[in-house]
Amino acid sequence: MNGAGLDMNGLGADRMGDYRCSGLNIRAFRLEVSPPLSESPAPQPMPLTDFSGLALRAPEQVKLSPAQKRFNELLARIEVLTHQIQRLQAWSDRHRHVHVQALYTAAQQMRELRKSLLLFLHEQLHSADLTAQQQRMARNKLRSLLEVLSPQADPQVQALADLYADDDVDQEEAEELAEAAERVRAKIEAALGQPIDNPSLYRTPAAMVAAAMRQWQRQQQAGDERKAAKRAARKAKNKPEAGQAEVPQTDAKTTLRTIYRQLASALHPDREPDEQERARKTALMSEVNAAYEKADLTTLMRLQMQVTQVDPLTSSRMAEDKLQAMCALLKEQVTALEDDLDQMQHRLSRELCIAVRADADEAAMTQALQRMQADQRHEVESLEADLRRIGHEAELKRWLKEQAQLAKEKARQEPAGWWD
Repeated sequence: MNGAGLDMNGLGADRMGDYRCSGLNIRAFRLEVSPPLSESPAPQPMPLTDFSGLALRAPEQVKLSPAQKRFNELLARIEVLTHQIQRLQAWSDRHRHVHVQALYTAAQQMRELRKSLLLFLHEQLHSADLTAQQQRMARNKLRSLLEVLSPQADPQVQALADLYADDDVDQEEAEELAEAAERVRAKIEAALGQPIDNPSLYRTPAAMVAAAMRQWQRQQQAGDERKAAKRAARKAKNKPEAGQAEVPQTDAKTTLRTIYRQLASALHPDREPDEQERARKTALMSEVNAAYEKADLTTLMRLQMQVTQVDPLTSSRMAEDKLQAMCALLKEQVTALEDDLDQMQHRLSRELCIAVRADADEAAMTQALQRMQADQRHEVESLEADLRRIGHEAELKRWLKEQAQLAKEKARQEPAGWWD
């Protein structure tokens, strides 16, 4: 019942999950899984935004000024970031729904199958003709299932957790698990660069890994909050106080306002008698309003070229102070796009349970999704096969012996993961 996968940060909230990510089995992580979105048709691929007409070009025999070069550099960076976001969003639109649906369905199936296995073992402990050793094996397996099922979410499971909480544990196996947990703790702490909180509470490798993952997730959340605070502080710092606006900022706002007014005048839908053309202008005007609200200079410039046919060479003849002001706007746009891309990568990594990067190979990420789905299907099939098999008492006894041996081997091998 093992799988393979990549990095993972969790899956939203509401229901319990069961995944193998970062090269380790996440069955003990008690990760929460959001119900999938409603079915939607496959999105049509959108063309990448064209920035080619916005670059400044100097007349022949004339070199671009430093401000003009800086304008083009910032514009190129905006183009790269915008295309990365668009491509990543398109990839997500193609795969996200199907993948989350598969993980959610498998998580629900595995939880029900493990609960059935738990209840069956409990019943057999009181009815089957098991030796003392076989009873210990059954109790050990039962406790391992309780670790995975998160008793708080189910009163019936909680009742069994309370019943077996003070049950005697096989001493030899408990010592092996505790030693393996300590080895795992040392590796994880070396990778995290800090100790695991209250490590003495976790006496098995799975419990230690689960504690480390929860601690890592809290760190990730704290990191996101710090980034959000930095973005807010940066925006506040860049916002001039009343009466203290610098000339470049004033020129930048003036440039934005000028472009906006030209577009508003050209696209005013009330001046258009043709209904189809009015609808087109209304849609364009909505795009203009959104860009102006975000101080998105490149979108306004693209729309200006599209609607008013402004010659891009006019920008190359712009005064240096105005160009510097526009560069300040472009720099802010670069920062905003970098933040957007970072947040998108982090969100998709959490939702899809793999490391999602805009610069990664899309085919490799898609294969990682497919491997994870196959792993979850295999886990479900293995649990179903186990339940069918142990319906016969002789097979139950053989299965208990196999599970005990697997548990010992697992304790000696230790889980592998992102800390290695």
